[in-house]
Amino acid sequence: MQTIISTEELKRHRTHAVRVSWGDREVVIGGGRPVVVQSMTNTATADVAETTAQVLALARAGSELVRLTVNTPEAARAVVEIREALDRAGCSVPLVGDFHYNGHKLLKEVPLCAQALSKYRINPGNVGKGTKGEENFATMIEIAKATGAAVRIGVNWGSLDQALLARMMDENAARDVPLAPEEVLEEALIESALASARRAESLGLGADRLVLSCKVSEVKPLIALYRKLAARSNYALHLGLTEAGIGSKGIVASSAALAVLLEEGIGDTIRVSLTPAPGSARTEEVVVAQEILQSLDIRKFVPTVTSCPGCGRTSSDLFQRLAASTQAYLRQRAPVWREIAPGAENMKVAVMGCVVNGPGESRHADIGISLPGAGESPVAPVFVRGEKVAALKGADMQESFRDMIEKFVLETYGTRG
Repeated sequence: MQTIISTEELKRHRTHAVRVSWGDREVVIGGGRPVVVQSMTNTATADVAETTAQVLALARAGSELVRLTVNTPEAARAVVEIREALDRAGCSVPLVGDFHYNGHKLLKEVPLCAQALSKYRINPGNVGKGTKGEENFATMIEIAKATGAAVRIGVNWGSLDQALLARMMDENAARDVPLAPEEVLEEALIESALASARRAESLGLGADRLVLSCKVSEVKPLIALYRKLAARSNYALHLGLTEAGIGSKGIVASSAALAVLLEEGIGDTIRVSLTPAPGSARTEEVVVAQEILQSLDIRKFVPTVTSCPGCGRTSSDLFQRLAASTQAYLRQRAPVWREIAPGAENMKVAVMGCVVNGPGESRHADIGISLPGAGESPVAPVFVRGEKVAALKGADMQESFRDMIEKFVLETYGTRG
């Protein structure tokens, strides 16, 4: 049975604010602050040059936290060099260390790694068993206290503490009315996260340094889990399917799960765990996370492009090329505009394909163009805030429209000297 809480109740509910910082850069997770976008590298962390390049790309794409695998002494030592290289490049994005099995050893043996990381991810199912596991967990918490790092307690159904699950299954079997096995699994995931958080607090790490996650790879179980977790704690929550998948499947599954929870007021930071297609950019997961938040009107990152799907009336090649190039241009320029034209991310741009809805949609946008459809006059009217200001035609239409967008941004949002 799922725990359902009203949307208004959850939106009034505030989690602890967790501050994750490096240098003069501070990212706040929870406490009613904007939902934070994060990502994770897929390079070998020990490869300093390659990992640094990927972190820079993720940060430039808009990732506000970047997580690295820290699984060997070589990787731990490389974290120090990566942090130094990022600082030299003027990139102060906070780094998160992803630890499994031997995190307690690596943080002790390479103290500069512990200091270079702003946040540690600890998986309770992978810290060890019994008393040894408790000692390993305590070691990591003590180091976090000493360095000022935040901690995410990240439970995963693929690596759940099997002793805990077995005990809860036995207890459930003894009930007069046993729960379904999937409900017991949900409870075990939640109990693992909450018990670990209570343990961290008992060791002296404040609730304002803790983020929780309970990750599964299916949409409906994820929604059910986080509804319960939100109802039973005030910890900041990290959202994401643990293995979302590749291509459209991963994008759709992540969007379906995260949109429901975010609209209900659940979640303080998100990561979209896409399997990248061979040769594709790792930054895709950042773009998808931003698009989810932007589509829900939770945050704005880049100007919104409205474009029609095309039909028999449209001149598909010209229309598709202009829509694609415009969207790529807006995303490319967004980081620059954030500095010199704050507010441009709220801009709406229309790229329409024929006379049916083209002029109307273009008038509703801040700036819009209505391309000539099949059989129409080869002229594309451009509208700025409802007024027709130009008519473009010819081979340089894309460049001309791009120049008009740039001019509009600088005149409308540009910082005044």
